Amino acid sequence: MGSCWTKEVDYDDDHHHEAELASGNVHLITTMEDWDVMLSEASKDGKIVLANFSAPWCNPCRSIAPTYIEMADKYPSFLFLTVNVDELTELSSSWGISATPTFFFLKEKKTIDKLVGANKEELHKKLALVTTHHDSQTTPN
Repeated sequence: MGSCWTKEVDYDDDHHHEAELASGNVHLITTMEDWDVMLSEASKDGKIVLANFSAPWCNPCRSIAPTYIEMADKYPSFLFLTVNVDELTELSSSWGISATPTFFFLKEKKTIDKLVGANKEELHKKLALVTTHHDSQTTPN
């Protein structure tokens, strides 16, 4: 249930550890263009985005990553993103990231909920709540 405030370990090859933070239905965001495109597509498709601001050196980030990846497989109607805070420092700063992991639930590019820290139970609760609310807002075709 922890969160990282400063870089704890200096890995020689952070890219090796990124695979632990994103796979399957979780998209790794490495550029501002990727971020903008994904948020625009999600808005257009009426999807809720769950954005995970993480770092490969952060142990709580790595510990919650498998849960996050499982959630992405279980909830394909959501768009799951992972942002490496070290690679996109400007984006992370603009979202006020002061600890990792920080999760944002976004709808139409606006924050609808937020969680700081690697609390698996709380992340599941928030996702279930957002899912219930989102489903009640969806109208049949």
